[in-house]
Amino acid sequence: MAKICVTGAAGRLGRAVVRDLLDHGHEVVATDARPGPQDLGTQVLLADLTEYGQAAEVLDGAGAVVHLANIPAPGIHTPSETFNRNTTMNSNVFLAAARAGAGRVVWASSETTLGLPFDVPPRYAPVDEDHYPFPTSTYSLSKVVTETLAQHISQWSGIPFVGLRFSNILGPADYEDFPGYWRDATLRRWNLWGYIDERDAAAACRLALDAPAEGARALVIAAADTVMNRPSAELMKEVFPGVEIRRDLGEFETLLAIDAARDALGFVPRHSWRDHL
Repeated sequence: MAKICVTGAAGRLGRAVVRDLLDHGHEVVATDARPGPQDLGTQVLLADLTEYGQAAEVLDGAGAVVHLANIPAPGIHTPSETFNRNTTMNSNVFLAAARAGAGRVVWASSETTLGLPFDVPPRYAPVDEDHYPFPTSTYSLSKVVTETLAQHISQWSGIPFVGLRFSNILGPADYEDFPGYWRDATLRRWNLWGYIDERDAAAACRLALDAPAEGARALVIAAADTVMNRPSAELMKEVFPGVEIRRDLGEFETLLAIDAARDALGFVPRHSWRDHL
């Protein structure tokens, strides 16, 4: 594949994606609003993607885009700033990708589009793509709006857009915290005890660049298991007793269904906290 532009390259997922793509022989143009680490493997171009001109400049000549730059969670900024900045960055990048004639846009949507935090119980479990849209914050609404942008800009441009609804992105250094959740199942009920290892999240981005795709779609990306040491069916019965369970669950099976990502991308999570603790 031709040159790949990775936005948000200095962030947690961005760093993992850049390294993964470089390790697999891709040419990467990395960009962020702040400098990247010295050991990233490539220079980070500084750009403010809320300015369309800067977005167009850094995407010029890109054969594909992995767009990760956004305010990463609710509560960091005011609700209005979160919504305005995220939707502005996303529309600028998508329109700049269309202008550049990029062959593919892969971008970070969010599990929050499915109803998180689950203060109101999910309609059913495992939660899959059909549970969308269920925004409960301006952060999640910014992602829902962006999924709509992707649909229309894909139609106008003919560029495939693949949105990845990432679960809580974590890494080996975070796994030592997991035992602190085990005494009280409600502590991580907010996303049905889900997570995704940063290495698997990076691999999902790479797979989404190469998999057959047309139009725009969005897929749940989560680990194959939960953060808990108790069976998933038991957790649901205790915390969400009235929620329909739509299939037999494996012992620690994720409650954020990843079947569609497996079928569309060949995505199979290879990392689990259980390999570290």
